[in-house]
Amino acid sequence: MSEPFHILLVEDEPVIRELVSSMLSEDGVEVTCAVDGAEGLKLAKSGDFQLVLMDVVLPKLDGITTLRMLKADPETADIPIYMLTGRTKKTDVTAAMAAGADGYIHKPFRGAELMDLVERLRQARR
Repeated sequence: MSEPFHILLVEDEPVIRELVSSMLSEDGVEVTCAVDGAEGLKLAKSGDFQLVLMDVVLPKLDGITTLRMLKADPETADIPIYMLTGRTKKTDVTAAMAAGADGYIHKPFRGAELMDLVERLRQARR
């Protein structure tokens, strides 16, 4: 049996947290949720995550700042981080990619898009 795939979801909207968690949990993925950037930063440093999905607009510490901090920390720098956000302007995407994001998923997103991402990352681990 393979190691569990563990995702950190940093999202302040309860409906999105529940949707993503339930969708990915059905596929055997462990999902840990944080409701703001500060909590996401703390959890990322304390867990063993194979992926971080993070909104850009977050309370306490925004997603871009959190992203920069995670990528600057040797403990978390190698975790793939995908922004999962409703911010769709080219400048938003450019800012996230410049800060170190590994990808950018627009809300509303398709469930298949997240499942494909998780499957690609699972395959890369093998």
